[in-house]
Amino acid sequence: MERGYVLHTRPFKDSSVLVNMLIDGHGRVDCVARLGSGKTSIKSILQPFQPLIFQLSGRTSLRNMSSLEAGSPAIPLSGDVSFAGFYLNELLVRCIAVDHGAESLFFTYHKTLMSMAAGFCESQLRYFELSLLKELGLMPTLRTDLCQDPIEPDYYYRLLPDEGFVNALGPKTSHYSGEMLLALDEHRLEASHLRQAKYLMRLMLAPCLGDKPLKSRALFRYKVASQLTKELFSPETPAKQKSL
Repeated sequence: MERGYVLHTRPFKDSSVLVNMLIDGHGRVDCVARLGSGKTSIKSILQPFQPLIFQLSGRTSLRNMSSLEAGSPAIPLSGDVSFAGFYLNELLVRCIAVDHGAESLFFTYHKTLMSMAAGFCESQLRYFELSLLKELGLMPTLRTDLCQDPIEPDYYYRLLPDEGFVNALGPKTSHYSGEMLLALDEHRLEASHLRQAKYLMRLMLAPCLGDKPLKSRALFRYKVASQLTKELFSPETPAKQKSL
């Protein structure tokens, strides 16, 4: 039996669906699953963030999934945290090729979901992005610069694409503090580091993602804009309006 997570599904043919999976020991795998009907339907468990166990067959790039069941209760991502989960899923579908081993990413993904369910913070996304970039071989070392000198927390660095970091003369919007680079590498980001870390991760992921916008990011922005409009125009007491 295999274990894995659903990243994305879409209708295939008849009562089947095409499923993008992250599978322990296999990486990202595309499968076909029959939904079934009535009491035998698997639709309720063939969902994101639900740990699954199943059988996998076939030797082509499109495998067959059968004997599907829940491996444990679904990881409870609710509200805004669910958007973060869908963002992780979209990154994996867009960046990881089918049958790319990515063995370390399965554990990292599971650990990140569990951590977000316990209490979400933005740094969890940055650590996952870092792990993904390392798996893809796209992340330069955060410990030394191009001259093999140690990254110093009090220095600033600029990134040379496809090469690494070089010492910069001083802080600029396109430069990164050594303090942030070391904190990112050691998974100890603080609030003051988050803006630089997000900018760096977006820059590093851009070649992999291309020009096509991320749907999860667009949906979250739409949700925030809709909620803001609702709050601005909903009838509230003057005291509540003042607090906006």
